Parts: sequence; C-alpha cells; structure tokens
Amino acid sequence: MIRKEWLQIIRDPSAIAIAVFLPIFLLLIFGYGISLDAKEVPLAIVVEQHGQATDSFIGSFGANPYFTPRHMGSIQEAENALKNAEVDGIVWLQHTFEQEYLAHQSPPVHLIVNGGDANTARLVEGYVQGIWANWLNQEARLSGRKMNSPLQLEQRIWFNPGVRSTEFLVPGVIAVIMTLIGSLLTALIIAREWERGTMETLLVTRMTVIEMLLGKLIPYFGLGITGLTISLLMGRFVFEVPMRGSLTIILAASVLYLLVALAMGLFISTIARSQFVAALAAMIGTFLPAFILSGFIFDIRSMPPLVQGLTHLIAARYYVAILQTLFLAGDIWPVVLKNSAALLFMGVLFFTLVILKTNRNLEQQ
Repeated sequence: MIRKEWLQIIRDPSAIAIAVFLPIFLLLIFGYGISLDAKEVPLAIVVEQHGQATDSFIGSFGANPYFTPRHMGSIQEAENALKNAEVDGIVWLQHTFEQEYLAHQSPPVHLIVNGGDANTARLVEGYVQGIWANWLNQEARLSGRKMNSPLQLEQRIWFNPGVRSTEFLVPGVIAVIMTLIGSLLTALIIAREWERGTMETLLVTRMTVIEMLLGKLIPYFGLGITGLTISLLMGRFVFEVPMRGSLTIILAASVLYLLVALAMGLFISTIARSQFVAALAAMIGTFLPAFILSGFIFDIRSMPPLVQGLTHLIAARYYVAILQTLFLAGDIWPVVLKNSAALLFMGVLFFTLVILKTNRNLEQQ
C-alpha cells in the first residue's frame, strides 16, 4: 500500500508541487510581499512660519525610515492631497509654533491621518508621537533645559526588538503550509479510490483497516516533513527569523500537528466520495479557519467572545501559539505543554473517528 501511494504521488505532480513548491511560494509572498509594518509612508508637511525650531523638528521626519515627507505650502493643498490618497497623513505646524516653543510653552502639533486603513493610521499616529517625544528630549539636552514632563518613559520591546512583522508572520505561514499539505492531500486519497472504482479491490485484500490507513498516510507524512524542512530552512536563513527555542521541540510539535492535519484530511476523505467535494471541504474546514481564526494574522483576543470560543476548535490555533513562542520567545514550557496537549487530544479524536467511519463504510459494502 505504501509503494502504491508513492507511485500515485509520482504520477501526480500536483502533490509534489504542493509539498515542495507551495511552501516556497507562500513564504516568499508573506515574507516579502505582505507586511504589517508601515514604512516610507507619504506624509504632507505644512509649516506656516519657518524658524529654527520648526525646521529642526520637520528635519526629524526626513531622517526617519517610516516616512516620506512632502512639503506643501498650505493646509488646503495638504487636505486635497489626503483626499486624493496622495498622502496618508498631515503634520501641520501653525504660525505660533516657534513663538510658543521659545516661550517654553507647549506648542500644538496638528496631526491629520487617513483612517481608511485603521492599522496604518494607528502606526502613523504612534510614529509621529515618537518623533515628537524624541525631538523634545534632544532639544532639552542641547539647551540644558529639563523636560516639563514629570515622567520619563523607558521603552523595551521583548521577543521582537526590531518590530518586524516578518518574524511574526513566518511561524504562522508554516502552520498554514502544514495544514494545506496535511489536510488537502489526504482529503483526496480515500475519495479518489471511491471515485475511480478501486475501493472494492482494496476491500477484498487481507489488510486491516489500520494497515490500509497507515499505508496511505505514511507517504503523505513524508511529504509533510519535506515541506516542513523547506519552511524551517527558509524561515531561518532567508528571512532570518530567530529560533530561540529548541529545534527538537519545534520538530516534535510539528510532527504532532502534521499527524492532526493528516487525520483531519483523512476524516474528510472518508465522508466525501468525490475528490472535488473532499478538496472543497478541506479548504473550508481546515485551510480557511487556519488562516483566519488561528491568530496567524488577526489577534484572537480582539475577536468577539463567540468567535474566540470557536477558535478553540481550530487545531492550527495551538500550533501557531507553539511556533511563535518557540521561534520568538524560547522554550516557554507552560505554553508548549498546554497547546501540545490540545493537539494530542484532537489527533486521538480524529484518528478514532476515521477508524470508526472506515469500519462503517466497510460494513455497508
């Protein structure tokens, strides 16, 4: 049975493409093409009256990698540019800015942001506030003055000091890849036998149900390990995502999740007797939940309570939590053990359902 499945895989290049080329394709798209960072944001700068302080503050934007400043002569011109989507924000310094600053007052800095993209809007607002705070500290040091603020914020960012979205996305992409390889490919293997009329031939063999299922799963397990190896190598050496946890634990957790994904795909395959229906069910039942509800891109804690409850039924949620912890934070055992236990439970559950459903199908024959 194992040899038969390997021959089937060799004759069907799409399976090899999913296992080998799909990880490369998805990682390149999410690693290079998709970014949650805001860099080189076009920003309109309006200064009604130039002076030493205004020019010094505005110069901070030019030396910042997050903005591409565009100087405009009036607020009306800047607002038109914002309406036409030529810029994503406006920094407006009124004519009283220089006088109020020299008088040791708190001159206002007007910031107008395009809120159509809420994520970019929040990032632009935070970046401008950071530039303003850094400029005030720098000016205070140069002039020997003390800051009026009674508090001084010392900021430290753990686990991802560079705040690179790539380091957050790549572990999640690996989970999506493992879901596709595990569930989509195995969702077709039993349905293909029914569709081609070869299931009856398998039924008259002396194999037990477990032997038949193992014979079909082992080759696809090998494909999954191949995809995992490619993903880990690309994540570490191409995108330079740190691997602060143990490689052994990452591999063990990945093998456990791959078995769960294989079991989910096999369960779908035992229900659907058409490859088209099986592939559609695998996409809707495994891939889309893994993409949307696993915490891969969207923070689960920001979801409505009902949806948060539904995420506990998604196996990818636990695997994403394990990968992000092991890659970025290290061997945090409470996180690893809790999520691994959930994956183990789901794996046992799905394999039990597969065996029961397959036996029922055999009895019906």
